Amino acid sequence: MLHSTEIEQYLTATLAGINLPMLPCCHRGKVRDSFDLADGSRIVVVTDRLSVFDKVIGCIPFKGQILNQTALHWFQKTADIVANHVRVVIDPNVVVVERLAMIPIEIIVRAYMAGTSRTSLWTLYKAGARTLYGLHFPNGIRVNHQLPQPVITPTTKGAMHDTPISAADILAHGMLSAEQWEQIADVAMRLFARGSAIARRHGLILADTKYEFGFTADGRLMVADEIHTPDSSRYWLSNSYEDRLSREQNPESLDKDFARSWVIARCDPYHQSIPTLPPEMAVAFSHRYVSLYETVTGLTFVPPPLHPTTSTRVQASIKHYCATASLCPSLCAASSKK
Repeated sequence: MLHSTEIEQYLTATLAGINLPMLPCCHRGKVRDSFDLADGSRIVVVTDRLSVFDKVIGCIPFKGQILNQTALHWFQKTADIVANHVRVVIDPNVVVVERLAMIPIEIIVRAYMAGTSRTSLWTLYKAGARTLYGLHFPNGIRVNHQLPQPVITPTTKGAMHDTPISAADILAHGMLSAEQWEQIADVAMRLFARGSAIARRHGLILADTKYEFGFTADGRLMVADEIHTPDSSRYWLSNSYEDRLSREQNPESLDKDFARSWVIARCDPYHQSIPTLPPEMAVAFSHRYVSLYETVTGLTFVPPPLHPTTSTRVQASIKHYCATASLCPSLCAASSKK
């Protein structure tokens, strides 16, 4: 495990983003920068940006590398359940993936009554709602307690914020066919069961997680983006869970809730400006993500060299891949009009 003083050296060496003039078709998400290639693939750069409540509040040392390598670990562990979009890994922060027709829905599987965002199960339940995402929840469920069985709580992908939706609404609005929804729901539950079982063997509770799916041109379902990472999941330490629950304390976590809790303690994230994460919090956050990676994978995290910088290395990796594969960037009509 890295010491805090080692992490501090990387505070000014984080990957905030990547600029590749040779690849004009860039989509900048909250965490990932994507570039389309002429062969139908997409280069995805996982940056160190930290996004909470739909706002980027800073960069965390090693975050992009840990997210990428954790997702790759889980893609491998679940390849027998569903195919994934990864074609080739060209850098610790970069993958080349297959471009998919993504479904406009985030599939969130929850096994516990938890959450801090406005669409989370606990937030809505605490406010008095009992029918959530088309599902009925009885009175008396306590925060951070296990549900009778895992449930799927889908949300739409909004430009600003995600919106809860039910399976019935998904079908009624023609967002998916009944057959597609049945397939996606089945795969999501199987992925979650696999993730939960593996996490349990490593002393962790996978409380909930988010999946994103898409279809290939010939109609094959694939899981995309990320899977079972500390950005998309809640991971709790199982050895202290019961004791902390009895003391009405939140479980010890190794995920993004650490940052969410820090923000909530300082502002209303939906109506006030969110403060920038201070250096000491960035180091603590990085330490948790390193711990999660090592716990889940059983591997020792190896930090990148300080020189060349991650940005320089990533650009070199992408240029080398494009040259070796003889790929020219596809031109974005939308980009050329701007």
